[in-house]
Amino acid sequence: MSLTFVWPALLWALLLVPAGVAAYVWFIRRLVVRPVTFPDVPVLAEAGRAAGRWRRHGAAAALLGALALVIVAVSRPVMPIPVPADRVAIMLVVDHSGSMRSTDIEPNRLEAAKAAARAFLKDISPRVHVGLVGFGGYATLLAPPGTDHDTISRRLDDLYYIRRTAIGDGLLEALAALPGRVRPDPDGSLPRHPQAPLAPGVIILLSDGRSNAGFDAVRAAEIARAQNVVVHTVGVGAREWQPGAFTLGTLDESELQAVARAGGGTYHHASSAEALRDVYRGLARSVGWERRPDEVAALFALGGAATLVGALVIARWFTHPMGI
Repeated sequence: MSLTFVWPALLWALLLVPAGVAAYVWFIRRLVVRPVTFPDVPVLAEAGRAAGRWRRHGAAAALLGALALVIVAVSRPVMPIPVPADRVAIMLVVDHSGSMRSTDIEPNRLEAAKAAARAFLKDISPRVHVGLVGFGGYATLLAPPGTDHDTISRRLDDLYYIRRTAIGDGLLEALAALPGRVRPDPDGSLPRHPQAPLAPGVIILLSDGRSNAGFDAVRAAEIARAQNVVVHTVGVGAREWQPGAFTLGTLDESELQAVARAGGGTYHHASSAEALRDVYRGLARSVGWERRPDEVAALFALGGAATLVGALVIARWFTHPMGI
């Protein structure tokens, strides 16, 4: 946990805590024990049982703990807090080429991909902007980044099988849909564009094979990374031929791994529908949330108040449970 303070000089007041401990010890040792001439024996026995060490000193310890928490609170602590990544735009890029008919993942690769994408949309905060691109031999923007996740879920039904696989075109179509990003020139170079800071962007690309059409996929990932967009890839399908399954080619991971490296992201493999949903849920947690520095003085103040109440409870009900 990274904890900083707006007014760190006030932390010197924490020296009051060890000073308070020293004063308390001095006071306890200074107490004069007076003999009781006619003790009430049953009351004295009960008091002896109740006077354990933690009961005798618990209230003082809690009081000093409350003091420490209040001092930290007035120093205005700041720490990173997980919040929905509403400044991030995420593009889901789904391969719907003919090989996605393969049934090595039930019911088939494409239907499993649609179900995983819908699970992703449910797991992510509704404040996060999400868009959708489908690609085969060409790429289509099905939904620009927005917070209407229900519409995006319905647009997944528009994915139908088309010939060939153009991973690079899918990446560039998603890149162009992100705010402030530009497509490359025909020679692959980036045109000049405003140098203002760009909000973070994320592309999550799902495919089962190697590109056989369109723009170079690794170069497209490099172009995305140059524009503050991270590219994660998901390989869907069995690594080896599965007996009894209808398969139009086994999963080819090498290009997807290279795309993830070039895009500054991570590669994930899923060989079942359940594993694919788990991958998307994990990505929803990692890209759908971010840590922002925020002042947490109220938390420490609340802790101090609760500890103070605890000190009063200990003093009333434990240190002197019989009112003596």
